[in-house]
Amino acid sequence: MDGIDAFDRDVTAALMRVAAREGWRGTTLPRIAAEAGTTLAALRARFGDRAAILDRFMAVIDATVLAGTAPASEADTPKDRLFDVLMRRFDALAPHRAGVLACWQAMRADPVALACRAPAALTSMRWMLEAAGIPATGPLGMLRAKGLLAVWLSVFRAWETDETADLAPTMAALDKALTRAESLAETLEPLLGGRRRAEPPPSGPAASEPGPPPGAASEPDTVK
Repeated sequence: MDGIDAFDRDVTAALMRVAAREGWRGTTLPRIAAEAGTTLAALRARFGDRAAILDRFMAVIDATVLAGTAPASEADTPKDRLFDVLMRRFDALAPHRAGVLACWQAMRADPVALACRAPAALTSMRWMLEAAGIPATGPLGMLRAKGLLAVWLSVFRAWETDETADLAPTMAALDKALTRAESLAETLEPLLGGRRRAEPPPSGPAASEPGPPPGAASEPDTVK
């Protein structure tokens, strides 16, 4: 991810404030520039259009979440880590809630505009997977990102109407969605060359056979 600077943060926050007041249709580049205390020339030097500013907003949110991410602990399950990462993403969106919802409502009514935001959204989900200690590279990583985006969008609908202080409805929806996704991943990923289900420990005579001495090289897996 390229560097996020103060200009990015100021302009993307300005876009959200304008969207909260005027709606997405009324979120024009001159209004964004005025709200951010900058000029159209400065905006043009950094962004191609207002959609590019919206995409940059997602990158700013990514950076906020990643900055608060601790190294993954083996004691936490992937579901636990994703739950933490995505709830912190909602926390990062909270100061911009009105603007975010205004943009979302407009995008939801415009399938073409929504589809154009998909690449940036998938990039964000890849970073969220990596923050949770889950590899998000290659074809399998893209499938995971698409699955996580489906989770995010389903839970976002709960957040959209959740005005509680502790976001309990959002947390409940996220827990349910991640449980479903985890079950699906356990079924599909072994078929796609990803993680395998844990096998039960051996029993009987084979269980008592000594293993290789410490430091001994194991036979490499055969790639088929």
